[in-house]
Amino acid sequence: MAQTPQPTNIQLHSKSRVLSLTFDDDSHFDLPCEYLRVFSPAAEVKADDKPVSGKEQVNITAIEPQGNYALSFVFDDGHDTGIYSWKTLYNLGKQQHSNWRDYLQRLEAHGIERNRGSDATQQQRQITILYFAYLVNKLRKESEQLTLPDKVDSVEKLIEHLQRRERERGYLLAAEHIQVTVNREFAESFTRLDDGDEIGITPVTPTPPAAPK
Repeated sequence: MAQTPQPTNIQLHSKSRVLSLTFDDDSHFDLPCEYLRVFSPAAEVKADDKPVSGKEQVNITAIEPQGNYALSFVFDDGHDTGIYSWKTLYNLGKQQHSNWRDYLQRLEAHGIERNRGSDATQQQRQITILYFAYLVNKLRKESEQLTLPDKVDSVEKLIEHLQRRERERGYLLAAEHIQVTVNREFAESFTRLDDGDEIGITPVTPTPPAAPK
């Protein structure tokens, strides 16, 4: 029987409410806290036919090792009884897309609406963007205040939005050409954006890339 891959890196991105896992077979998964919560292996969750709901904004406040085979998570809604073995976490990563599709179907079957009251629609979010190096001259600005559209809720979506806005200069902001910080910390593509965040965009090389033909 094949041995379950073992984790080599576990990192909680609290701001984004995402747990990143890398295993020794080079698999990497970014698992939202909501996903981990609604698929908790706790007996009381698995026994309930009705899917767990209303956890769109749930976060993990603590990670507790269980020997050398599992983790338990303390969620900010008080749930802390699930024991997530390495096999469970690995399978949750491998089956994430199909699991999530099935979960949404179960919600629909029970007449439960997801995303009700999500914070993205409750307030206007304004961020500050700082540009560095050649971007200052190429984009003709050192900084700007930007009110985020509702669907721009992550670094990846922000960069896509800026590329569309800059039109023929958008190639300067392609992911391979820049590094992004959020509140002066290096950010992942999935890093979530909130009202008041400061975004830094820095080229990865001192010279601009050639414009696409």
